[in-house]
Amino acid sequence: MSDKGKKQPRGAAPESAPSRGQAPDSAKKVKADGKRAQATADTGYVEVRDPNYVPRFKKRYNEVVKPELMKEFGYKNAMQVPKIQKIVLNIGAGEGASDSKKVQQALTDLTAIAGQKPVVTKAKKSIASFKIAAGRAIGVKVTLRKDRMYEFLDRLVTMALPRVRDFRGLNGKSFDGRGNFAMGLKEHIVFVEIDYDKTETVWGMDIIINTSAKTDAEAKALLKGFQFPFMS
Repeated sequence: MSDKGKKQPRGAAPESAPSRGQAPDSAKKVKADGKRAQATADTGYVEVRDPNYVPRFKKRYNEVVKPELMKEFGYKNAMQVPKIQKIVLNIGAGEGASDSKKVQQALTDLTAIAGQKPVVTKAKKSIASFKIAAGRAIGVKVTLRKDRMYEFLDRLVTMALPRVRDFRGLNGKSFDGRGNFAMGLKEHIVFVEIDYDKTETVWGMDIIINTSAKTDAEAKALLKGFQFPFMS
């Protein structure tokens, strides 16, 4: 009798069945596809990444910025070299206190700029003069790390800042004494991801760059390595 005609012993699992505690390949695929679908829903983009892809500014940090900082400040260990840890983007949509659609517009625009879904910020207390009630949505913010952080930094320096009207450079004194740099943009439409013709409201935007530098001098040298155009 051929193997095809043989009966399986009672209680025996088919040869193709996974062992206990191990999900079948089809289940793993559904789970992976679910994660990708959720990521697409969060960002609004279908993102396909090459596993060998390295952001241009991340590569620049490892090959150019880090060696220059070690030489300039005399670090004995590569782990001492400061690096950018995260970037926080914030849009304050004050008009959202009276029109919830404004907050949704800000959320959509910041998602396009960051490539990552932001969170809605809410008022912590009521301010009668501004007609703001506690718990009311008043803005959106997002925190970027790793590859998305470097990608945003690249677009900020090479594409967005050159499009700022009457731009004369960044204030080299906008550090907080702990290695963090803050800057503001009056118009978020300087980012190429925003279609000016379809934009109902032009938002101001705050950008906070958090670094591991211990002093402002080290933080400034770090950002200069990324071609930040400081005035002084």
